[in-house]
Amino acid sequence: MFDNYVLSDGGFKNVEKNGEIIGYVLKTRITYYRGIPLSMIEDIQLKVDGEQVPREKIRFSPDGEIFFSLDEMWTVTTYKWEYGQEGVIFVAHEGGLPQGKHEITLTQGVRVSYIPVPFFGTNTKVLEIV
Repeated sequence: MFDNYVLSDGGFKNVEKNGEIIGYVLKTRITYYRGIPLSMIEDIQLKVDGEQVPREKIRFSPDGEIFFSLDEMWTVTTYKWEYGQEGVIFVAHEGGLPQGKHEITLTQGVRVSYIPVPFFGTNTKVLEIV
């Protein structure tokens, strides 16, 4: 529905913890015109430079504070992702990504009560880690 919103231009960077790069983050906005609880996010799929990121390496947070695995999100009804709010996707990837430009394809699927099947939005952009 809102494919252009799937992948935000800012916030693409490696994440460091205790002096080691443990992965990277990118930002996304919901592909729907209203906020929804995390349990209604059907799936998040990510390709970096043409390679599919394994589902188990992806974590999501609607506010950048508390992160959930994609499987955990199916049970999370107390956190809501609001329209216009940039959610944060963290990918556990030892050493992160090399500096420079990367082609990112992000697919996001959501379920809503009055549509019988999930709908998906996909966007591809070239983003840079500096």
